[in-house]
Amino acid sequence: MAQERSSVKVKVQKFGNFLSSMVMPNIGAFIAWGLITALFIPTGFFPNENFASLVGPMITYLLPLLIGYTGGKLVHDQRGGVIGAIATMGVIVGAPDTPMFLGAMIMGPLSAWVIKQFDRLIEGKIRSGFEMLVNNFSAGILGGALAIFAYLSIGPAVSALTQVLVAGVDWLLETGLLPLTSILIEPGKILFLNNAINHGILTPLGLEQVQQAGRSVLFLLEANPGPGLGVLLAFMFFGKGIAKQSAPGAVIIHFFGGIHEIYFPYVLMKPMLLLSVILGGMSGVFTLVLMGGGLMAPASPGSIFAIAAVTPPEGMAYVANFTAILVAATVSFLVSAVILKRSKDTEEDGDVEAATRRMEEMKGKKSSVAGALGASAGAAGTTSASGTFPDDVQKIVFACDAGMGSSAMGASLLSKKVKEAGMHIKVTNSAISSIPADSQIIITQDKLTPRAKDKRPDAYHISVDNFLSSPEYDRLIDRMKHGVTEEQSELVDDSEANAATGDQGDAPLLTEDNIFMNKRFRNKEEAIRFAGDALVKAGYVEPSYVDEMLKREEITTTYMGNDVAIPHGTEEAKKAVIKSGFTVVQVPDGVDFDGEKAKLIFAIAGKDGTHLEILSGIAVICAEQSNVDELVAAKSAKELLDILNSK
Repeated sequence: MAQERSSVKVKVQKFGNFLSSMVMPNIGAFIAWGLITALFIPTGFFPNENFASLVGPMITYLLPLLIGYTGGKLVHDQRGGVIGAIATMGVIVGAPDTPMFLGAMIMGPLSAWVIKQFDRLIEGKIRSGFEMLVNNFSAGILGGALAIFAYLSIGPAVSALTQVLVAGVDWLLETGLLPLTSILIEPGKILFLNNAINHGILTPLGLEQVQQAGRSVLFLLEANPGPGLGVLLAFMFFGKGIAKQSAPGAVIIHFFGGIHEIYFPYVLMKPMLLLSVILGGMSGVFTLVLMGGGLMAPASPGSIFAIAAVTPPEGMAYVANFTAILVAATVSFLVSAVILKRSKDTEEDGDVEAATRRMEEMKGKKSSVAGALGASAGAAGTTSASGTFPDDVQKIVFACDAGMGSSAMGASLLSKKVKEAGMHIKVTNSAISSIPADSQIIITQDKLTPRAKDKRPDAYHISVDNFLSSPEYDRLIDRMKHGVTEEQSELVDDSEANAATGDQGDAPLLTEDNIFMNKRFRNKEEAIRFAGDALVKAGYVEPSYVDEMLKREEITTTYMGNDVAIPHGTEEAKKAVIKSGFTVVQVPDGVDFDGEKAKLIFAIAGKDGTHLEILSGIAVICAEQSNVDELVAAKSAKELLDILNSK
């Protein structure tokens, strides 16, 4: 029974997400229409008859066509988007007096589904050279037929339904029952139906009201930040632990950023707080109705700035809208304060994190702002992962500045763990500037993660303190075990090298002459320069490479953990590499690397990937602290090299 309820909830959420996904990518167009309306209609800030002539065509044609195209593209990519727009034109012309948002949300996906079935039917049956002819004519013929179908049936039907729904809203307004909608809307937000409610239902009805009255209260039923603001303020004053510490940062994200999901975990910690947001929402809606508030277009995200931007300039709209937000926040705050003060539970540090996990389970994906809860609290530490975890993991990429040293070591370690777990996943390394487009999971040191996110924002990102001993690896393996299939791509063979003297032609990568024992350094810069100069003397690199090693260290530390550092050059330094090679510097007393003691320094120079095999072996060896201790205790270069070879 519980599984059935969970399945129903997931299906409802998926349907709601699909509805909102047709509108959300086009919110910018809605805002543009709202701003043009606010500025240039006869009652706007700067009345202008010529510019105001944009208002009608945008709401009648542009916005529905965008929704129809987006809905079609969601079902069948570009081809589905095109036929979705064609069919949407049918509902627009079939009911010219009603903005066809609901019609577009029906015909866009429906027409794309039809052509998707047609494409499946003819797949593999078209003669070579006729593909473009068949594709274009099939889209044209089916699109035209669907547009006529929409003109004759869907357009008039949706128009009639819209009029009924608008009449229902008017009835709720006349009877004073509209505030009761908060009983459904506020809990619906916590269940992540907020976008579906706002953009799938309220937005089309609200735009119909705007056509008639110039504003609609429906745009503020879900977007009002007041109820959530009251809850967060109550936690600021009466909360405990991490919840209290993180609340101020959450207030900023919620009220100014408009990301309402930031307050959901706080409500989930104390389910009684649902009463707070419901009463806050009801009081806000009552105030809007009483004072005649409303917006000219959807406010998305629900930020105070977005609300101000689409508030009508005439009358007392600003006063009404801001008063409604204030009233909703005040009521929610007072009720929340009573609930928190009467609560006998003590808030443990992990409670907000546990609630966030519950929220993400309900949402079905990673929260875009959940990391801010821990970050705001200070004590919670750095967020270790962000983004949406892929369902079918096929490629993991370790990325660092140059893609030569630390990332290769991390890839080697995880590759070994993946093999041991019996999974077949490609694990590789890369420079941040050239992260492959098909990377699903990207692992970086925490200071480099923002750059990696900028490069590949759609991937799942994991931040680690060091590449040698991060607990994130085991957590990642555990998570992937539940979703990996046998059809995934073959694991890249980053095999553990068993010879530290691997060859590149006749020249070994590491010799006894390039191992320096029992050294002392005043600081890491001195140690890096010593190791770099050794690379130069050995003929591995040009002198300019040493300066690039120091520049690389300024970006983020090359300390890898377990008393090991691997200084190397930047991306630009690759042109200064003559051939691949290593130097090993033993520092028994350690040298400071940004608060960590490095007792073994592997200075590396890599050309054409030939250094990766030995680097893989070093990573596997140094992942065990006992192996590092043995290398640090070695008495000669030969002994140290023998230990590397034996491991």
